Order: sequence, then C-alpha cells, then structure tokens
Amino acid sequence: MTTLTVTEVPSGSEHKTPRQKSDVKVSTGTYDTIDIEHAPVNDDPRQWSRTRKTMTLCIVSLATVVSALASNIQNPSNLLIEEDLHATSSQISWTLAAFQLIQGNFPLLWSAASEIKGRKPVYLVASAIFVTGNAALALSKTINVMIGMRALQAVGSCAVISISAATLADIYEPHERGTMMGIFYAAPLVGPALGPILGGSLSQAFGWRASFYFLLICGGIIFLSFLILFKDTHRRERSLTYRSALRRLHTSREPVQSSSKSTITAHESSKDQTSANDTEKQLQRLDVPDDKLVASTLGLDDVRLSIKDIDPFRPYFRILSRKNNVLILIANGLVFGFTSCLSYTCARTLANAYDYDALSVGVVLLCLGIGSIAGSVIGGRWSDRVLAKMMEANGGKWCAEIRLESSLLGMPWLPPAVIGYAWVCEKHVNVAVICVMLILIGFSSTWMSTSLLAYLVDANPGRSCTAVATNSSFRGSLAFVSVITAVPLQNTLGDGGLYTVWAGILIVTELLVISVLRKGESWRKEGEERELKC
Repeated sequence: MTTLTVTEVPSGSEHKTPRQKSDVKVSTGTYDTIDIEHAPVNDDPRQWSRTRKTMTLCIVSLATVVSALASNIQNPSNLLIEEDLHATSSQISWTLAAFQLIQGNFPLLWSAASEIKGRKPVYLVASAIFVTGNAALALSKTINVMIGMRALQAVGSCAVISISAATLADIYEPHERGTMMGIFYAAPLVGPALGPILGGSLSQAFGWRASFYFLLICGGIIFLSFLILFKDTHRRERSLTYRSALRRLHTSREPVQSSSKSTITAHESSKDQTSANDTEKQLQRLDVPDDKLVASTLGLDDVRLSIKDIDPFRPYFRILSRKNNVLILIANGLVFGFTSCLSYTCARTLANAYDYDALSVGVVLLCLGIGSIAGSVIGGRWSDRVLAKMMEANGGKWCAEIRLESSLLGMPWLPPAVIGYAWVCEKHVNVAVICVMLILIGFSSTWMSTSLLAYLVDANPGRSCTAVATNSSFRGSLAFVSVITAVPLQNTLGDGGLYTVWAGILIVTELLVISVLRKGESWRKEGEERELKC
C-alpha cells in the first residue's frame, strides 16, 4: 500500500540553511511512527541551549506579567475614576468586563496568525497595540472613551497570554512542561498580585492616570525585548495547519518524479476528496522509513495558505468537538470567572465596609496574588512529579489524563476557603482573617488551573496554540459574565450569599475535572475516531 511520508532532507550545516523543505516520498519499507510534536525540524527549539530557553521563558513571562497587570491595576482606583469621569458603578463594571471579554476571545485570531506567520510577528504587532491603548487610556476624558480603549488595550495584551503557553510547548518536552507551565503560569498571577498594590500606590501619589502611564512604559520595554532578544519558536513542520495544506497540495498535483526515478503517487483516485479533518488527523502521526530518504521537490516551502487554512473558528470548533476538552474548558473558565469576581467585589467591600483607601485595598488584594503564585509554582512541580511516578509505574507509558491526578490534592481546600471568605466578609471580621482566606483561595484555585492548562496542551498535540486560545475564550467569556453580574448580586445577596453560591459552583467544577480524569482517555479516542470518519 502506498504511504505518504513527510521528512527532512539532510543538510550539511543547519546554520547555513535557514530552513529545509519537508519532502514527500513513497516507501513500502519498515516504518517507525512518530507524532507531529517530534517531527524533525531545522534549528529545533527543543534542542536550544538552556540559556536560550531560559531567555525565551523570561521574555514571554515578563510580557505576560505586564499584560496581566492591565487586568486589575485599576481596581483600587475605581472610586477615583468614578469621581473624576462622573461615572456610575455599572459603567466601571463595563471597563473591567469589556477588557475580560476581548482579552478572552481575541486570542482566537492571534493564535491563527501565529500558526501562519510565527510567534514573533504576532508578539510585535500585539505589543504595539497594547502601547497605543495605554496611551489613549492615560489621556481619556470620558468613561465611554475609557471603555473603548480598555477593549483596545485588551486586544494588545491577550496575544501574549495565549501564545506564550504555545511558545513553551514549542521549546519544552511534555515531561518538562508541568514545571515550566507552573513557572510561566506564575507570571500572569504576579500581574494580578502586584496590579492592585501598584495601581493603589500610583493612584494615591499621582492620580489614577499614572497607572496607565506606567503600563505604557512597560509595554514599550516589552516591544523592544521581542524585537531585539526574542527568537521565533514556531516551526511549520510541527504545525497541523501547514501539514494539512501540504497534504492537499500533494493530492492536487500530478505524480512527481524523485531523483531516484521512483514515482510518487499523490493519492488513489477514490481518496482525492479526503476532507481536511481526515487529513489533519492523519498528519498527527507521520510514518518515517528506516532506509535512506529520497528527496522530492514538494515541501512546506511550496505551501500557500488559503482562507480555509487560516479560519480561526474551524480549529476552535475542532477543540470543542471533544468532550474531554469541553469539560476542562468549562472548569478552567469557571475558576477564572470566580477569581475575577472575587478581585472586583473584594475591592468594593474593603472600600465601602472597611473604608480603605486605594493603597490599603491593594495591599490586601496582594494576599490573593501571593497564594496564586505559590499554588502555580508548587502545583507545577507537583504535576511533573506525579507524571513521572505514574509513567514509571506504567512502564514509561503515559496519557494526558495523568496530568490531572496532581489537581486532586488542591481540590478539597477550595470550597471551604470560599465559604470561609464569604462569611468573614459578611460579618466584617478583622481584615487579617480575610487575608488568610485570600491566600488559601489563591493557592488552591491556581493549583487546579496549572494542571488543567498543562492537560489542554498535552491532550491536543499539534494544536496547543488553538487549545490555549480556546481556553482563553472560555475564561474571558465567563469572567465577563461574572464581573457584569458581580455588583447586582453582591448588593442583593451580600458577600455571604454570593460566595456560598460560588462554593457550590466550584464543587461542580471539581466533579467535571474528576470525570475527565476517569473517562477522558476513552473520550479522546472516540473523538479521534470520529474525526477520521468525517
């Protein structure tokens, strides 16, 4: 049976040839099967020096810190903004909710662009937009302008948050990702941790506009870092988008003669109408012959992507076609929606019930960030440790669902901590108790989120960027809903009622994760079989 083989032409020096073509060959010999994540590439990012990898990790983490700062740096200043721009609480909610909605959903477009143009161009364009949005915010004269510019700011900030996880997937092997994802995931938590205290300090000293001037300066530094120090990690050979386009290109051409006169048959005529879904699934595993490979003239450099290839919604719905993905996306989105609601309403409670100024509010909210950072770093390391132990117990074999085992340790702590926070705030207990509850909530919620994010990357090889962007979409949409409804619910139910309800929702969330841990592997296989039949 004729088999399409995609491989690399050997080169004398990888530094002399920027990129080799991926070539097509017919072979009927013995095959070793490798997954697309380990397709041979020139200048393999996973073979980079530790220094280069660390620099890449630091740049994207720093950029993510700055982008995450933008999400809540204004929270301690909301009352000042209301007074200065003559705004209502509802309008202030919209400045936060619009940011969350755009930041969550726009990554679908950024991720599609990054699969085509590479990571670096997207980082540069997004950083420029982020700088522009902050400049406009610092100069805003009305609340309506501020709402619009917060949306523009979100467009620029969201690319870094979504594509950075895919960048780490480009340079680290699966067994390293738990630790590195934990370190990286601490970055967007450092932002929310430092955001309130920075925003409170700057607002208290220089006025609320100072926060956006600060972000403007940081955005400029990030732009220069990507321009000068960052090296693109994306490789077309490991992109399902390019692989699918190459397969379609191959089937559309006449048989090609190789240098050894052997004929390459594009495909049997009965298979000429193979769908893109089938093609993409087949290319997740490439057959590589043991014998010497014969080069042909058909490679990734010949691929010209069409509108169909860059459609960001097709891969989005492909991710959603698998039950295991949907449940994890809902779970992660609900956890993020909860923390977004918590940050906003906690600031209101401290300002109204405890009469705290902007700086004091920022100091208390710092506790949530401290717990989140600890949960991210420790949870990531624990995730890798659990993965290694279970692989050893299974003779080196593993499945993506093993990653979720590590989340079980943090689950029992979250609902009780949320209920404790609810009634501590309701009864206006000493603020030190609120700080303890915030640390516990941050630690346990982020412990879960770290494992869930790593699972999405591991469960979607070749689609890591789209998976992370879809995760951002769910997070942003649920955060939008939670922030928009936060003030009415807080006014109606009080902190006690509101966060007791949230505790119940989080219990359901944990049950979703456990169901994927138990049945996710079979659901994934069902999804793969369904895609092959489409």
